[in-house]
Amino acid sequence: MVLFFKVLFGPAAVFLSALVVLSCFKSVPYLSRMSSTELPSYMSYFESPIPRCDIFQGEWVPDEASPEYTNETCSYIQEHQNCMMYGRPDLEFLKWRWKPAGCELPRFDPDKFLRLVSNKTLAFVGDSLARNHMQSLLCLLSKVATPKDVSVTGKTDPNKMLYYEGYNFTIYIFWSPFLVRAEESAESPGAFNLYLDEPDCKWFARVARLDYVLFSAANWFTRPSVFYESGRLVGGSYVALNITSDLTLRHSHRMAFRTALRAINDIRFRGRAIVRTLSPMSHFEGGAWDKGGDCRRTRPYRGNETAMGGLDLDFYTSQVEEFREAQREAAANGVDIVLMDPTGAMLLRPDGHPSRYGHWPDEKRVLYNDCIHWCLPGPVDAWNDMLLHMLSD
Repeated sequence: MVLFFKVLFGPAAVFLSALVVLSCFKSVPYLSRMSSTELPSYMSYFESPIPRCDIFQGEWVPDEASPEYTNETCSYIQEHQNCMMYGRPDLEFLKWRWKPAGCELPRFDPDKFLRLVSNKTLAFVGDSLARNHMQSLLCLLSKVATPKDVSVTGKTDPNKMLYYEGYNFTIYIFWSPFLVRAEESAESPGAFNLYLDEPDCKWFARVARLDYVLFSAANWFTRPSVFYESGRLVGGSYVALNITSDLTLRHSHRMAFRTALRAINDIRFRGRAIVRTLSPMSHFEGGAWDKGGDCRRTRPYRGNETAMGGLDLDFYTSQVEEFREAQREAAANGVDIVLMDPTGAMLLRPDGHPSRYGHWPDEKRVLYNDCIHWCLPGPVDAWNDMLLHMLSD
């Protein structure tokens, strides 16, 4: 393992990253052809070096002006998050906005956003919550502009490319739920082989030519997985192994973020990399997600009514720690890496999930009560208020 860390993070890392880039372009040939209230007290451990208003600490306050769009005015809402279409009876969850402590977070301005990103590219890298975030952005922008789907893959491919012609602005979504190379196991369907020291080619082959890239990941690390480092089996989670290992899903999650952020540093990324911290996985009440758990609250929590713990806290802590470490290296390399930290805000919104209103009652779904994704419109729209603020900064 000592040798592994020396190879991955030592002087040879840039050379190895170049080899990974070449292998990515070979394995994904079409990419090479593309045209250009306060958080809990543990937050004090991650002190910001710049004294300024923290838009990520605050409370949700009533706002009769929300929402900015509806399922009738936006066609980009994915079926599973279309809570209004499936008959959610309460609408109070829509009437809140995020209010940072000590300052204002302006409401999303689609014209301002499109002016800022004119002649640029933005990529969302992650899982279905990254897609949830992107679709919220598409809905907010739909008031003034509609993109063309210029994807070079089939309609069922989750990797998409959307082009705003009047602004020469392109949005990408790269399906990469682990951020690193992952393959579904041939021997154990539903389990994944994770190569924790190799960034996923789907995004890494393209990233050098992007202006903004937004990374996020968490939920998929709870799936059965086998871990490889330097081509060697080192551990696993929820799978039987023929080796002795004490590595858990916490290790795979941390290493995936470390690898993705080191890859950004190694190539001296010239755009802005944004790391979005996790969306809470713990809003199920009355049981686990597969044991009848649900999320039927109709109002946000106040800041003193809940606290983060368990796996959410462990994942969140490792994401922030890996970001801080990568940021130190980035400062020396002239690389722009910033943290987008909506976790505390979203912890307060158990009322914003689809629950059973992401499908018809008689439909069979694996995630029958969805307390992971967010209704559109809904609290997730605040992520784009935050994003616009960060791009304006």
